[in-house]
Amino acid sequence: MLEAVLLGVAGAMLVALILWDAFETVLVPRRVGRRVRLTSVFYVVAWRAWRGLARGIRVQNRREALLANFAPLSILLLLACWAGGLIVGFALLQAAAGTVHGSGRWPYLLYMSGETFFTLGYGDITPHSHFGRLLSVLEAGMGFGFLGTVVGYLPTMYNAFSSRELEISLLDARAGSPPTAAEYFHRVPPMRGTEWMEPRLREWERWSAQILESTISYPLLAYYRSQHGNQSWLGTLTVALDASALVLAGADGMPREQAQLTFAMARHAMVDITQIFLVGPAQDLPDRLPAADLARLRDRLTHSMVHVPDTQEFGDRLAALRRKYEPYAQSLAAHLAITLPPWIHPEPRRDNWQSGPWDRKLETGKPAATVVWDEEHY
Repeated sequence: MLEAVLLGVAGAMLVALILWDAFETVLVPRRVGRRVRLTSVFYVVAWRAWRGLARGIRVQNRREALLANFAPLSILLLLACWAGGLIVGFALLQAAAGTVHGSGRWPYLLYMSGETFFTLGYGDITPHSHFGRLLSVLEAGMGFGFLGTVVGYLPTMYNAFSSRELEISLLDARAGSPPTAAEYFHRVPPMRGTEWMEPRLREWERWSAQILESTISYPLLAYYRSQHGNQSWLGTLTVALDASALVLAGADGMPREQAQLTFAMARHAMVDITQIFLVGPAQDLPDRLPAADLARLRDRLTHSMVHVPDTQEFGDRLAALRRKYEPYAQSLAAHLAITLPPWIHPEPRRDNWQSGPWDRKLETGKPAATVVWDEEHY
């Protein structure tokens, strides 16, 4: 009798724990304050192991490809863990109900629980008590609802991912690959500084709010890499803050009011998203904008619509603004194994749209007839 009670309590607790964890992860559209959760523990352990494996790969493209596989694979593994835990929990409850007796009952109990959860309904093993039959009905309904919820969860999350990537792709031609604040301001059309820049800053403000909302609702989105290895949602958010900070520090020719709104929204997103994954800032963070790079940035923007003052006051204001977000960005980048873009590139770089697999052949001047359409691969 005592054994049955203990098995029943253990099974009920396991089922309740998994259901609550799945409820918080899939259905609750806000950040959960508890850090000790099944999903949190799963991602801490899995990501550390996966990131450690990726660090052993020296080729950047291969390393990024491996890191990009983590998010979709982790969803499948997490769902398998949830399903396996529910199957074991209901097997414990069936054991407490006395469905199968004997020393070799556990394989039969797990088999019956599994076929019930996935609604196979073979009927070769059936519960003999009313309580056991009730458990089978509950498990079958729970398995059906669990799979249905998952089917609805994935399209919603991937839709949020597609919306996030749109602004990242648009930034390629506007700020380079990877984007930088210096290149963004350098490409502002002549004689159209405020007229052209204010809508861009407003778009960044809305995009930052969208990033905050979608990542809090689906924290797994933070692990999804962008389609190009030199682009990332974190890099784009950092560039939005860099550009806004440059304007607020005193750069002339840009709309300060909209820059203030964009900076506030982007910093809000950066801080809240960092708190989802990290407790405190990283130590001994490198300086993203040393004096030499600031001088190069100023020279880069000499003939643009943006004038960067060469004064101590400007440098102090910019440093104060950078301290409000750079520690969060750098700590989050270290956790997610993402390389933050610099303020200015050491040397000129080609944008993603300027590079293609056929460029070298086409630049040789060969006639178009030499390009053969391979029907076997298209």
